[in-house]
Amino acid sequence: MKQRYSLRDYKFSLVVLVLAISVIGIFMVRSARPEYMTRQILGVVLGVAVMVVISLIDYNWVLNFYWLLYGINLILLIAVLLVGTSSHGATRWLDLGFVQFQPSDLAKILTILFFARFLMDREESIKSPKTILQAVVLILPTLALIVMQPNLSTTICVAALFCALLYIAGLSYKIVGPALLILIPAVIIFLTIAVQPNQPLLKDYQQKRILAWLEPEKYTDEDSYQQLNSVKAIGSGQLLGKGYDNDEATSVKNGNFVSEPQTDFIFAIIGEELGFVGCCVVIFLLLLIVIDCILIGLKAKDTGGRIICGGVASLVGIQTFINISVTTMIFPNTGLSLPFVSYGLTSIVCFYMGIGFVLNVGLQPNKYQ
Repeated sequence: MKQRYSLRDYKFSLVVLVLAISVIGIFMVRSARPEYMTRQILGVVLGVAVMVVISLIDYNWVLNFYWLLYGINLILLIAVLLVGTSSHGATRWLDLGFVQFQPSDLAKILTILFFARFLMDREESIKSPKTILQAVVLILPTLALIVMQPNLSTTICVAALFCALLYIAGLSYKIVGPALLILIPAVIIFLTIAVQPNQPLLKDYQQKRILAWLEPEKYTDEDSYQQLNSVKAIGSGQLLGKGYDNDEATSVKNGNFVSEPQTDFIFAIIGEELGFVGCCVVIFLLLLIVIDCILIGLKAKDTGGRIICGGVASLVGIQTFINISVTTMIFPNTGLSLPFVSYGLTSIVCFYMGIGFVLNVGLQPNKYQ
């Protein structure tokens, strides 16, 4: 665990980027729901503290406990189903008394850490059917427990993250290509079945979200209402927006046209108030975070470090893409936060945990590259 680090290897550029996007998040949460600003600041402060501590702990020492991390992940997800707190028809939180904790957010980071070691130990056989099958069997309990909450959006995010981890570990194009050829028709078949009456695959509210996405003019309830208003809000901001925390009665925020604007639809508030320029700034900052993580991973001293960096980069990229796709009506309505921006104590702290591990990888570069 003990390591001698050089301060010049500490990636302060990545720290500056996550702090910059977090500050924007604090201000946007204040504009969307002022009463949540204090907790958002608390989340960022706690996240920074966790990031700094983790960045100084040897990631290889942490990866020695990868089976323990796997077990903790499953125990927390099972606990949610047994004693979790329900809200809006879903059971996704554990009430710790002083705060509500969402284990599915932590599951993303624990999945990256577990597979970083699991795949590193099998680096030479990553292309073998046995290794791939083992990895798939190990990810299935996590996916099953999350989908049972129900939390389909996070299930999709973790599944996409898992695929990214396999690719980063060195999965052959000869396997990736055929997998995509199977996956794309499978998604089309799934959507075709999912929109049928009495279909067995989705819960009623999940089917309604897909139908509202496909035919928004026929569904005037909240499922299509929020997304339609989100698109209108982003478009109404035009180039420079209507102004931060404006008091226009016709705005999405002030008119309460979108529920929970501080979480899933925070990007709509950004588009309306800061305009196209503001949206580009947020996307650009998140893109730079992804690129910085990848660059650190390219200089990692081993495969485990490379997978950690690539995994965190993939997680930020995947979740950003899904969140913005929902607010712009490219995807059906889901419940994923915008990394470092949306309100949510667990989400913020977990993303900072991921950045902490990336920073530690950066402190142990391969000096011979």
